[in-house]
Amino acid sequence: MDGMASQATGCHGAGHYDHRGHSLSAQGTGQRHLVRRLSQLYVGLALYGASSALLVEAGLGLEPWNVLHQGLAERTGLTIGVVSIIVGAAVLLLWIPLRQRPGLGTVSNVFVVGIAMDGTLALLPEAHSLAVQIPLLLAGIVLNGVATGLYIAARFGPGPRDGLMTGLHRRTGRSIRLMRTAVEIAVVVTGFALGGTVGVGTVLYAVSIGPLAQLFLRVFAVPPASDGSTVVATGQPRGAILRP
Repeated sequence: MDGMASQATGCHGAGHYDHRGHSLSAQGTGQRHLVRRLSQLYVGLALYGASSALLVEAGLGLEPWNVLHQGLAERTGLTIGVVSIIVGAAVLLLWIPLRQRPGLGTVSNVFVVGIAMDGTLALLPEAHSLAVQIPLLLAGIVLNGVATGLYIAARFGPGPRDGLMTGLHRRTGRSIRLMRTAVEIAVVVTGFALGGTVGVGTVLYAVSIGPLAQLFLRVFAVPPASDGSTVVATGQPRGAILRP
């Protein structure tokens, strides 16, 4: 009996346990892990909205979906952030027939990015010269890459627009690259026809966001929780750079 008691003490003596025998230290580690992921999610989404505002203010060309948002804003009189929220919610409804399951990041994306975009635009002074517009453009693209890395690495689910593309990939059997290209071309053409800004910034964004996102995904990668207790994670599809 003494040997068995000593062995049991050895098993539990190194740390503290709750009434079910779960390590309290492991639970604390899991909570810190979750806090880090939540922080990355919301900081990333806020920075994404801010980066989009920089591109809008630069006036040299927007990323594909914001070309559409800006065009709709011009036609409706709504702010571009509000239009972004409305379009995001509408796209999310398209997930239903595609049988996509949203995560916390998906729903948060709809609101946080648009609010952050409008808030940043309200603070930025107008840019009237290339000496100001070019730095704003470059800063917006780099910040967008940082925000993308933060947001995706948190692993709370894809943004509504990316979920649309991956859902179409699953339903049609076509490649993610083809689905993304087809959707974004349609979005850019429609947005441009409505008055959205297409320019050198659109092209520069298209060729640079992939490498930037991959870089910052590695920088902000969150290691899995050691106890596997976090249940809100949502895996990301391979082969796609996911953006809000």
